[in-house]
Amino acid sequence: MHVLAITNQKGGVGKTTTAVNVAAALTKLKQRVLLVDLDPQGNATTGSGLDKSNLSYSIYDILLDPQLAQGDIFSLSQAGYHVLPANRNLAGAEVELVEGERREYRLKEALAICSDRYDIVLIDCPPTLNLLTINGLAAATKVIIPMQCEYYALEGLSDLVQTVRQVRGHLNPHLEIEGIVRTLLDPRNALAQQVSEQLQKHFGDKVYNTPIPRNVRLAEAPSHGLSAIDYDGSSKGAKAYVQLTQEILQRLTEVKVK
Repeated sequence: MHVLAITNQKGGVGKTTTAVNVAAALTKLKQRVLLVDLDPQGNATTGSGLDKSNLSYSIYDILLDPQLAQGDIFSLSQAGYHVLPANRNLAGAEVELVEGERREYRLKEALAICSDRYDIVLIDCPPTLNLLTINGLAAATKVIIPMQCEYYALEGLSDLVQTVRQVRGHLNPHLEIEGIVRTLLDPRNALAQQVSEQLQKHFGDKVYNTPIPRNVRLAEAPSHGLSAIDYDGSSKGAKAYVQLTQEILQRLTEVKVK
């Protein structure tokens, strides 16, 4: 089972959009997928068509008791992947976990229990470095970083790389950066092109070949509780995410996906 943490300490970079659309695309490629919403805003939950105000179980329950993962507690999205959903209750989990044993490993323990059910787990981390994000990074085998091609994003990226190194040194020696996704890319923007070129120069093949363009369908889809792939599969944004997902899966399995 591959566990991919999708993270960036900067908000508004397309992190949740990437999580939901990659989950949907992987499902269409016959992968058994679990999407873990680790953000109290619950955007990946609503973007998957679930009512976050009416949940039987959420990630909050799992963090307090990882053994719950033995049961049938995962919600089914409209796209066919499973979701471990989140809502505002999750904000309280941090406080409750402060004194808890192995508090950084609660999600890792839960995923170990259900590892035979899924091929790929995607973790949508919150845009802050807190105990929730640490749980995501401690549970993950690899990190995918969505980032917008703008100047300040480069500064944030260097901070995130340092965070990954610290987590690898103290909590998860197997953690590594799988790839960087260029999101919200406008090919007419000269600065965006310059930042994109700098990224490729400094990170080489860590940068996925497929950029994600600015696209109105990507913005509209969450309000319908759908991925862009299910909302309008012919849109540029949806096609880009399908292509990106093929690239991700190819790297993970080293088998070309057609």
